[in-house]
Amino acid sequence: MPEVFVYVREVRPDEIDPLGHANNVAYIQWMQEAALAHSAAQGWPGERYRAVGAGWVVRSHHIEYLRPAGSGQKVVIRTWVATLHRATSLRQFEFFAEDENTRLAVAETLWAFIDYRTGMPRRIPPEMIEAFPVVGRRQLLDGSREKSDGPREKADWLQSGTTPGKAAEESRRTDISSSITLP
Repeated sequence: MPEVFVYVREVRPDEIDPLGHANNVAYIQWMQEAALAHSAAQGWPGERYRAVGAGWVVRSHHIEYLRPAGSGQKVVIRTWVATLHRATSLRQFEFFAEDENTRLAVAETLWAFIDYRTGMPRRIPPEMIEAFPVVGRRQLLDGSREKSDGPREKADWLQSGTTPGKAAEESRRTDISSSITLP
């Protein structure tokens, strides 16, 4: 079971905005696709969540866009579980161009584990905790928006309790709350 899951997808023409690059909302869709694929790879497909009567909903997203992605471009999305608490989990993401040397964006999603029947938070079951190794929270930006290191340079990823945003004031930022549900 990989600690860091890699998901590759191609930017579709319908995901391109009037400026000629992938729309900001497309990244949120890609984050959900990568999270669902990672969950299934770890033994938790949608059917298993339905069987236990509980699953994940999004509390918030944070995305920092570093470089544009164009139509037909392959995007490599690396994702991992950064934290697991009683009823919440933080998942982090890095988006790279296919060469994996050009970082396009960094992001994180705060998930809440809820009971489907009541809609209330529920403790994450032990078997799920065992299925998802916690990699730890990584500082995804080092304060220099010009730096675009690839995933092979892990030494640049520092363990940190901060959000990926020391440079948040200087970057385009998207914070949203939604009800995207991981089945």
